[in-house]
Amino acid sequence: MKTTFIHSFIRPTISTLMLAAILGSSGCAYNSIFINYPAQIAPVKQELNTAKPMAEIDKLASNIQGNDGLLYAQEAGRVAQVAGDFASSKKYYQQAVAAYTAFDDKAKISASDIGATATSLVLNDNAIPYRGPGYERIMLHQYQALNYLFSGDYQGALVEVRRSNELQSSEQERYQKSQKSVQAMANGTIDAEVNRLGQAAGTVTSSFLNAYSYYTTGVLHEVLGEPNDAFIDYRKAAQITPDNTYLQQDLVRLAKQLGMPQYDEFKKRWGDAKLPKAGEGQVILMVEKGFVPEKQALTVPFTIHGNWQTVSLATYGPNNSYVPETQVQGLGTVLKTEPIANIDALAITALKEDLPGTLVRQVARVYAKSEMAYQVEKSGKPGNNAADIGSIAMQIFNVVTEQADRRSWLTLPKQAQIGRRYLNPGEYTLQLDKAPPAKIEVAAGKTTLVWAIDTGNYTRIYSIII
Repeated sequence: MKTTFIHSFIRPTISTLMLAAILGSSGCAYNSIFINYPAQIAPVKQELNTAKPMAEIDKLASNIQGNDGLLYAQEAGRVAQVAGDFASSKKYYQQAVAAYTAFDDKAKISASDIGATATSLVLNDNAIPYRGPGYERIMLHQYQALNYLFSGDYQGALVEVRRSNELQSSEQERYQKSQKSVQAMANGTIDAEVNRLGQAAGTVTSSFLNAYSYYTTGVLHEVLGEPNDAFIDYRKAAQITPDNTYLQQDLVRLAKQLGMPQYDEFKKRWGDAKLPKAGEGQVILMVEKGFVPEKQALTVPFTIHGNWQTVSLATYGPNNSYVPETQVQGLGTVLKTEPIANIDALAITALKEDLPGTLVRQVARVYAKSEMAYQVEKSGKPGNNAADIGSIAMQIFNVVTEQADRRSWLTLPKQAQIGRRYLNPGEYTLQLDKAPPAKIEVAAGKTTLVWAIDTGNYTRIYSIII
């Protein structure tokens, strides 16, 4: 009687799970369960390298209400922003911010969370609603600030950059708390992968400290009349990226202008401040290049109870591609930008930070799948073809559904670079590397902010006088 009960209980449960997986995979809420996310976003990235970058945006927008809605909202916002449609970008980013806020506001686990977690135990982590890593959330507010800025709303821009700064601290605290419960789960394989990813990330030790975000905040504070706040942000950026000579000059200049005691020290280390001449304006360049790398899948097969199981982890390949400095012509002598942040290193570091928690879920999932397969086999009688077929079907189901969670914000740049120069007022024709020339205006006593986005085969340049 006991065996009969197990047999009758397990078989409908497995059928239900398989049916739920099949039905779920056909809807937009479960796009990433069977079709990896990089494959879904590939057409979007291709369009960004053409004159019509928004050709795929409707597809992104149609998925914002689904399981990966936060991610699609970020991607749609970025696509619209690259295309220069700052109003649409602002709308999509607001939806992403609302999704993050909804995660923050949950006081207890909801029924949908329980269902998603349960589904992830028999499918894969792609069934869990997407909550982006901290560096994505920080950049979301940074980019929303640029939307406000290029739309002429300076106060809205300041609100967003301040929020970006606050997140660099709060996300670090959230990560540290979440890791206390999973640190003991680390094993040799995970330790080796963490070490390898650490080498790929280079000098970046935390995904929550972004010099590009601090620099953007500093620029806005400075040009909008808050030099003390700008000095603080530039100094934070310089602590992360200490070799950037433009940042060094910003610190020397502001320390001199504000009469700070650090001026003599900075002058000795980096030379005296270069100040504008009477009647000059300045050009600040922020150049974004390429795309962040895609996550890869690392699959490890093994057996439990004599049945094959697999674990599929997300990872990154070697990070060896060099991003050259941008050669900017048209501003007198050739200006060379310098890196302010490697966004690819932030992404790699974020994955490294998340691996222990991922291992916890993997252990639970492998055990749940192996137990289902074992109970199917155990419930059948020797020579029972139906039981044998059920066991084989379970093994196939487990192998097919074990997919690494490769979701991430893939339209972000690989690297951000900066440059700065004082110039006489007038019209200038910029040329960045081999991109088509673009005209900008420089006004006396004003700042012309130039934002260039190079997606590989196409460069778009936006400028504003502040």
